Order: sequence, then structure tokens, then C-alpha cells
Amino acid sequence: MENRRYYFDYNATCLPFKDILVESTLDYIENFYNPSGPTRFSLSRQGVIEEARNYLSQITSKHRAGIVFSSTGTEALYFLVGAVKNRYRNTNAIVSPFEHSALYAALEYYQIEADILSTNKTGLIDLNELESKLKKKQNPVFIIFASGETGVIQPFSEIYQLTQKYQVPLFSDLIQSFCKLPIDFGMLDGFTISGHKIGGGMGVSATCLEKHYLDNDFKIFGGGYQENNHRAGSENTVAILAMAKVAKLQMDEFYHIEEKLKGFQARIESILKELGSVIVAQNSKRLSNTTFAILPLNDIDFFMIGLEEKGILVSTGASCKSRSREPSESLLKMGYSVEEALQAIRISTGYFTTEIEVEYLLKNMRDVLLNFFS
Repeated sequence: MENRRYYFDYNATCLPFKDILVESTLDYIENFYNPSGPTRFSLSRQGVIEEARNYLSQITSKHRAGIVFSSTGTEALYFLVGAVKNRYRNTNAIVSPFEHSALYAALEYYQIEADILSTNKTGLIDLNELESKLKKKQNPVFIIFASGETGVIQPFSEIYQLTQKYQVPLFSDLIQSFCKLPIDFGMLDGFTISGHKIGGGMGVSATCLEKHYLDNDFKIFGGGYQENNHRAGSENTVAILAMAKVAKLQMDEFYHIEEKLKGFQARIESILKELGSVIVAQNSKRLSNTTFAILPLNDIDFFMIGLEEKGILVSTGASCKSRSREPSESLLKMGYSVEEALQAIRISTGYFTTEIEVEYLLKNMRDVLLNFFS
């Protein structure tokens, strides 16, 4: 078995920016004080958190009072839905069919009925259906910006125009999109981001809302006054600091990295198609780092094992579901069969992906697939 790892599962988690994480950790070792304490040393740690909050406010145009740090993307989504429920007590919601399972779970937890939009093999929502639903009932709209499985980017300019026309708020899960796409944050009443998806390490996410959604009554946890009394619990200063620093670095280098990843995507998909695979939503606008392909194999597990023996790590879809070997819900909703959905793999590249790694992937992917056909 190959000892070196060739990582192609960035949508599960991004390789960490080691220098930034080490720097943030060393800073914590030297300045370990609880941000909620009364001393000037504690106040300086709270200052670090506020600097990170101010940076996110600056790049997203959301008021700093509407930015709340939490521990995971799941928690951030629960906070988002909870804040909406707190403002619209008896509302339902119009929801895309491609949300992370945590978003659907949060809606159920807060007893918000989800009116789920339909789709097809483009991976796009139906804008006419969205308008039809808005005509009947002006409910809040939740649409993931880009799918972490298919990579499909939803038509947000048109979605925003419809929500403005019917005067309803628009919310989005940006956990797979943040630092990967140019985003007009002003279109959104609220959204979520996560540190580990951009290489800032695990342990922090954020919910960003227009500040009128966060009155003094709403909190996801009680028992402390952290995060402006919206989320009790000592903050993870290491992760918060790292997320802000990585976000700045990624934003500064965005266009250069995107061009590199577009080239990798084209080559990966060319080989896959040559070998008889179907690229899901090939003609839709997609994340430049993401390829979701249905392979011409009945048993995808042996293909995955073959790649892993070569040190290559890919995925079968969303990381929260990939071990269960259930068919991708996204593919089923798009009209693919259970059999096709079980033949899908996701290849996702990122900031640290190199030319050498892609060449190694292409060669070994071809070899492993051809072994099945020989």
C-alpha cells in the first residue's frame, strides 16, 4: 500500500493551513486566559474574538452584532433556524432539496414544516415552482448556495429577485461556498460558514444574520453571557482566530486558486468520461473544485479500496452519510435510480492540490477502472 496520501476529499474537510494553526495555537499557549474573565488578560482574549468578528463583518457587510460563533456547522445551522423561528413564530419554510441533513433536522426540531422544491438532472431548483409557492404563501426561503455533493451553484440573483418581489427573507448555507465563490452577501438575510471547510481547523463555525433577527430573547444555549448572550460557553479562541486568518488568505488568493482548480476539474472529468462515467450536472454552473461522477461499475467499494491502496482518498458523497453506503439523496431527487446513486463518487480538490497529485490520480484512476473491465 502507498504510504503517501493523495487527498481529494476537500468538501469533507480542507487540509489545514499548518502555519496559521500552529501560530494560533502558540498564541493560545502564551495567552490562555478565558475571554469572559475580569482581568485585562481576559479582555485581551475577548479582543481577539472581536477582531475576528469585525473582519467577518467587513467582508460580508453584516453587522458585527449579527455574527455569532459556535462550534460546528450543524450548530450554526440550528442557530440560524432557531433565530428564524424566534422571529416568525408560526412560519413554515420553502427549502431546496439539496440542503445538508442538519438543516432539515433543525427545521424539524423547531417545528418548521419544510416545503421542499423539486429539481431535475441539472441539479437546479425550479424558479417557476419557487414563485408559485411564494404566491400562495410568503414563507422564508432556505436555499443552499452550492451543493457539497454535486457542486451545483443555484441561481441566486434570480432567487433573490423573487424573494424581494414577495418580500420574504432569504437564508443560505454557505459552508461549502465560502472562500470558493464570489458571493453577494447583501442578498442574504442570514447564512452559515465553517472553519474546517476552508482549512482553519475544526472547532468553529459562524451564523451571520441581519442583527434584527437577534433580539435579547434568543439564545441557543443558556447559562452564560458569551456571544452577546446568544450562545453560552467559553469560546474557542484558537479556532476563531485561525478561521479569520485563513479566510483572509483564501479571499486574497481566490481567483488564482479558482483558475488552477478549474483546470484540474476539466482534466479529471475528461478522463472519467473517457472511461464511461457520467458527470452529474455537467452542464450546470458548478464549484470549480467538485466533480460528482457515476461510474460504470456495480460495486463502487472495490474501486474505492483500489484507490486507497494507492494512497488516494476520494468520497462517495456527503461525509455525514458516506459510511452508511446509502444512495445519495441528491441524486435520487435529481431523478437517478438507486443503482446509479450507489455508483457515484465525489472528487474534490482544494488550495493545496498540486499538479503532481492530479497526474497521480488520473493515472491510477484509469488503471483501477481498467482492471475491472479486463
